[in-house]
Parts: sequence; structure tokens; C-alpha cells
Amino acid sequence: MTAMPIRDSPAAWKAVDVVIAGGGSAGMAAAIAAARTGAAVLLVERYGFVGGISTQVLDTFYGFFTPGEHSRRVVGGIPWEVASSLIENGDAFERPNSYGAGTGVTYDQDALKLLWERLALEAEVQLLYHASCVDVVMSEEPGIEGVIVQSRSGLRTIQAKVVVDATGDADVAALAGVPFEKAGEAGDAQSLTTTFKMINVDTARARQMKQPELQSLMAAAIASGNYDLPRREGSVHVTPMAGVMAANMTRVTGIDPTDPEQLSAAEIEGRRQAVEYARFLRDMAPGYERSRLSGLSHQIGVREARRVYGEYRLDRDDVLTARQFDDSIAQCGAPIEAHHAGVDTRWEYVPGFRTYGIPYRCLVPLSVEGLLVAGRCLSATFDAHASVRSMGQCMAMGQAAGTAAALGVAACIRPRDIDTGHLRGRLIASGAIVDAKHVGD
Repeated sequence: MTAMPIRDSPAAWKAVDVVIAGGGSAGMAAAIAAARTGAAVLLVERYGFVGGISTQVLDTFYGFFTPGEHSRRVVGGIPWEVASSLIENGDAFERPNSYGAGTGVTYDQDALKLLWERLALEAEVQLLYHASCVDVVMSEEPGIEGVIVQSRSGLRTIQAKVVVDATGDADVAALAGVPFEKAGEAGDAQSLTTTFKMINVDTARARQMKQPELQSLMAAAIASGNYDLPRREGSVHVTPMAGVMAANMTRVTGIDPTDPEQLSAAEIEGRRQAVEYARFLRDMAPGYERSRLSGLSHQIGVREARRVYGEYRLDRDDVLTARQFDDSIAQCGAPIEAHHAGVDTRWEYVPGFRTYGIPYRCLVPLSVEGLLVAGRCLSATFDAHASVRSMGQCMAMGQAAGTAAALGVAACIRPRDIDTGHLRGRLIASGAIVDAKHVGD
């Protein structure tokens, strides 16, 4: 048998100041922030559009506001620029969360795709779609000097002075040798969820159904033996589109999202559950009698995969004592929201509906230079992660990481050595909320 030829080393394609791996909420905020701060930025995204989970799975930003009767906004800067622009254009609205996790901003996912893309292009971010970072180029330091990108044209090397891993799963950090904890290795792991929409709904009647009534109907459906509903709660909410309700109800557990075989099985199971929950709604929920299932999420929603070990690890005590830090680059008031393997969800609130800080050090991985992380792969324990993973905070982390990357390039210093006082000043000047004293301003 003839041996397969060995491919040549990937050809160098281009060099930029900052590469952003992943075009989700964190990655887009990072790319726009870095470009606005003066860096030459290239964003690598595996789909043909940006937004990640925000445009593929979910239609509501959480984390922008504290829970409680007197809600306060805790996120500003680029994230709020995006949310407020959608609201002003009639593509989004604020609504109370079904469980009291704070006011959410529900939006039209297609409008968000277009807005992210427009803001990136206006900032002169180079967008590379249909491509994935599959390896890294390392120096002896060890430091990351670039990424190897796979596309339909083959492998290419992109040289960069700083790389921001906004993949959500810490794919680049793992390739670079950063230590991490994989979800479920040392205890609980968040479940996965396939979201879906119901069209042709009598929304005037459907929106009158409150959470206790929905759960009572679920309990009756399960007791009848005619429905397989693994999660005995969940939510259905209004959308900007007439006659359309969005559902977050399915639960797929025991999955390692970094294992493609397990993730494939999860995709299939998530869609099976969506069909069953849609049947339940149509059969038993008021206003859904003539509805149809539509708008299955592009992929199953992954809440956690890898969490890197960084210069600081945010933990449960930090959240539940509303701790502040000298290097805070964002604030969070979201509760610990643990979608565990059981039939319900565990909620624990920050006392007094206060906020805690997210340290810059949580974005700085151990062991590797020239690399930052942003979004749900930050350095945090399971409990802290179950609070800080909201999209409002992921975007805020992205803005901080992108700004830090550009500042480091301009000053020829490592991200680890950034003057956090200067970084915080730049973030504040851009409208970001980095201190508790500015929450709700």
C-alpha cells in the first residue's frame, strides 16, 4: 500500500497585531475593542456569521442588570452599545426573567448578526469566516506567536503579537498548553440545551401563563406517562416577532462538549427533546393549539467545557460575598445558576443583590505568554462560573481583553504585565462599568 504523502508545513498567510479566535459575544466585543484601540485585528470564526451562542442558540442577553425589585444596570461600554442600539431600532426589548435572574434584553437574532458585523467592519476588523484555529505557533518562552487556521483552502499560519481565545471552550489555550479544568472532572457539570421557537402562537393568551402554571402543566404531562420531559421546568417567552415564542426547556446531561462523538449524540438528543417539549406545549398549553415547532438552535447550547487556570481563580466566596478587586474590569450581579443533572435548576443570589468584580487576572492564563481568554473559558470554579458566564459579562470580558491586547501591542509589553490601572481607565472612558460604585449610574 502506498503511504499517504506528508503535507508541507502550513504556509504563512498574514501577520496582524491581534488574532481573536471565535466570533461569539466575547470575541466580537474583543475584536471591536482592540481595533478601536488601534490594533490591526483579524477575527477567525468557524461559521459564516458572527455572534456565536447569541445568534445561534439564545435570543436574550442576561447579566446586564441585577436581580431584585430595584434592578440596576451593571454592564456598559460596547455590550450596552450593542444592546441599546437593538432596542432603539425596535429589534429588542427589556423583559423580566422568568426566574428572577434580572431583566433580560430579548432581541432579533438576525438583527444582532448584522449589527455585530457592521460594528466590526466600521472598526476595520478583518473577518475570516468558515475557518477554525486548529493549532498554535509557539516560541520557547513559552509564548504564542500565532495560530494555524484550517479552511477549505487548507492550512495557513497567521502570525500575531497577541491572541485572544474567545472560543468558549478554551480551544486555543488548550492547544498552547495552558492548564485547565474540564467540566465535570471534579464534580458537577452544567447540562446542555437545545433551544427552539414556536410559531403561529396566540401570544396574547400564551404570555398570560406564568411559571407556576407552566410547571404544573409539565407535572401533569409527566404524570400522564404520555410525555418524556427530562427537565420539569424551563421557560417560554415572547420575542420581537409577532406570533413567535422562544423556549429554553431541554436538558442533555453527562456530556463532554470537547468530545465530538458525545457532542454529536447531544445534538441528536437535544432535537429529540425539543420535538417532545413542542408537542407538550401544543397539546396542553393555552395559546399553543395551532402552533408549530420552528427555529431550532443552530447547535446545542454549551454552558461550560474547559475553564482555564489563570493568575486568579474566581470562586464561590468571591460571588457570595460580593468581593471587589483592584484589577476589576467588569461587574456581575447574576446569581449562581447551576443547570445540574437533576430536573430543576439551583439558584443562589449575591446577598443584597449587590455585585462582585471580575479581575483582569482571570483573563490571563498561567504558563503561556501572549495569550488572553475572554468569555466562559475564564479562570473560575464551577460555582463562580455558573454566575459569571452570562452574555453581558462575557461581552464585558471581551472588551477588556481586546483593549488590553491592543494596549500591550502598542507598548510592546506582555498581556500579563499590563498596567491594570491604565486598562481600567481606558475601559471607564469607553463607558464600561468596572467598579461597584458606578453600577446603575
